Amino acid sequence: MEVENIVSVTEITKYIKERLMTDKLLNSRYIKGEISNFTNHYSGHLYFTLKDENALIKCVMFKQYTHNLEFMPKDGMKVIIYGSISVFEKGGSYQINCEKIKQEGIGDLHKAFEELKAKLEKEGLFDISHKKKIPFMPKTVGVLTSQTGAVIRDIINVGTRRNPNLNLRLLPVPVQGAEAGKAIAKAIEIMNEKKLADVLIIGRGGGSLEDLWPFNEEIVARAIYNSEIPIISAVGHETDFTIADFVADLRAPTPSAAAELAVTDINELKNKINTYVKRIKMLLKRKTELMRLRYEKCMKSRVYTKPLQRVNESYMKVDLFVKRLENSIKNKLKNSKTLYVKLTSKLDVLSPLKTLTRGYCLTEYSGKIVKSSSEIKKDDEVKLIYSDGNKTAKIL
Repeated sequence: MEVENIVSVTEITKYIKERLMTDKLLNSRYIKGEISNFTNHYSGHLYFTLKDENALIKCVMFKQYTHNLEFMPKDGMKVIIYGSISVFEKGGSYQINCEKIKQEGIGDLHKAFEELKAKLEKEGLFDISHKKKIPFMPKTVGVLTSQTGAVIRDIINVGTRRNPNLNLRLLPVPVQGAEAGKAIAKAIEIMNEKKLADVLIIGRGGGSLEDLWPFNEEIVARAIYNSEIPIISAVGHETDFTIADFVADLRAPTPSAAAELAVTDINELKNKINTYVKRIKMLLKRKTELMRLRYEKCMKSRVYTKPLQRVNESYMKVDLFVKRLENSIKNKLKNSKTLYVKLTSKLDVLSPLKTLTRGYCLTEYSGKIVKSSSEIKKDDEVKLIYSDGNKTAKIL
């Protein structure tokens, strides 16, 4: 070993970095792949891994370049990046320093997504009035997803933990690929035709827009809309939205959350029932105590201790009213009699009969009292009225 040929780790790392940075093939390149292990660091830098079927490479986009992004990268997204190969000396690893990131094929898919969304929304497939209520205690929960994978395991784990007696019915369907949409729609029809569940969970894990595309197909959207069984959509991560989410009766951010929404927690239900039982017992006890106090109060009332007192008091009131009525009638008769005597005396004074008793008489002709001599003429027969009788006379 020749000592003069030995170099330090720093020196060899710097040498590698310089060689990489001067290599035209490794600088200012467009590279495509799928994002994984994405981290949006609090410093503003973006760290992730770019991979394909056979290899992967670490990437970093420094803060000064992130303002050019038209979207926020995330795991599973297929992208085309523009940058240069460099060496991170402290880590002893090579990486891509990204300057630009674009989604591969996202333009056409995003346009198709927005067009279908607008079309179905106009037809009313998203209206709240068409949403069916999720049953409180479904006997059978149906699941449409891949037979293997984290989705079904999460649903089983969460569902059985909430209800150990849960009846879970899985109808395996492909959740990715060209034929997945038709398979999902057919599975929804089968579940409805054979009435295999009381509520359905349709779900899959996260992924790129291309991976989630079967849940953006019109055939799936219409199958969900026409389903008589209430459907919970649990597609992708919490930030992912698909057409299926808008049409479904309920959207869950994750498959685990879908299981929680579909399956009632038995322990929580038992605790709630016990709480209600205790509350009812306490209310019944209070009600019984209140009724007992009212009973005791009633039994001490004069109605029960002296039942005839109220009757006797009523008799006394009746007697008092009768006496008042008698006095009122007597006073009325007395006043009427006094008025009668007064009017009779006045009438007697003004009566023409009173005048006749003093030697006068009245002359009557043709049934009328003669008030003037011009009213009668010669040879007329008149009637003379005296106080003690009448006489007939002839005018001469």
